[in-house]
Amino acid sequence: MNFIEQIKQQRLSNNSMVCVGLDPFLDKMPVEFQNSKTGILDFNKAIIDATFDVVCSYKPQFAHYAALGQLDVLKQTIDYIKTKYPQVPVILDSKRGDIGSTADMYAKEAFIQYNADAVTVNPYMGDDTILPFTQYKDKGVVILCRTSNPGAGVIQNIKSDGQTLYEIIAKRARTTWNENKNVMLVVGATVPQEMKSIRSIVGDMEFLVPGLGAQGGDVKAVMEAGLNADNSGLVINSSRAVLYASNQLKDFAEKARLEAISLQAQSNQYKK
Repeated sequence: MNFIEQIKQQRLSNNSMVCVGLDPFLDKMPVEFQNSKTGILDFNKAIIDATFDVVCSYKPQFAHYAALGQLDVLKQTIDYIKTKYPQVPVILDSKRGDIGSTADMYAKEAFIQYNADAVTVNPYMGDDTILPFTQYKDKGVVILCRTSNPGAGVIQNIKSDGQTLYEIIAKRARTTWNENKNVMLVVGATVPQEMKSIRSIVGDMEFLVPGLGAQGGDVKAVMEAGLNADNSGLVINSSRAVLYASNQLKDFAEKARLEAISLQAQSNQYKK
């Protein structure tokens, strides 16, 4: 079973399109975790234990651990998921993008060192950025296509021969880069019109959808624009809204679970 099949199976098993982003912000956690040497790992474990049956994946963000000198905690978090909930795939959000031997090393970092099921990749440098990742046939390659950040359109909406850059990326993802059927696209919740266009280009391919909550994306608009012919094809990410629904030790995990269930219900409500 490769990554795309694993995502589909987990989404079906838990009836959920929700992906929880595991992005540590120490100052948003209960103070008890802030003052503990194992605080981030303990916090992550509690969130995972509270949500594993209502999500289709987890997505730890590499920089959030690297900046805190906590890359060992990143690995321990992924190992915890793999040991206790191996059915739930892990997307390592590191947005790698380089060429040749360096891209090979980044692929080994994600898939061998951290044992992630998929990794996010920036396609700006072309085919030789992507192919070192896609050669891992059982792993997923999540390619930035049309992102959710406010400034994305300055680059991604540039046109060449009547096509936007994000449309060119979508077409290449569907054909050249997806020979092993293990490619997924990042398409932001804040750009439903662009999402609709990309869906028309790539057919049933999977989308990782950031941009809800703090960035202002709307679940209904995402579902209307992004569902594929199978009434599926979306992995809807939420990070801060789930993780930091409460900063109190007594109920932070319970509130995180309720927030994940709420997003699960909202997205299922708008299925066609």
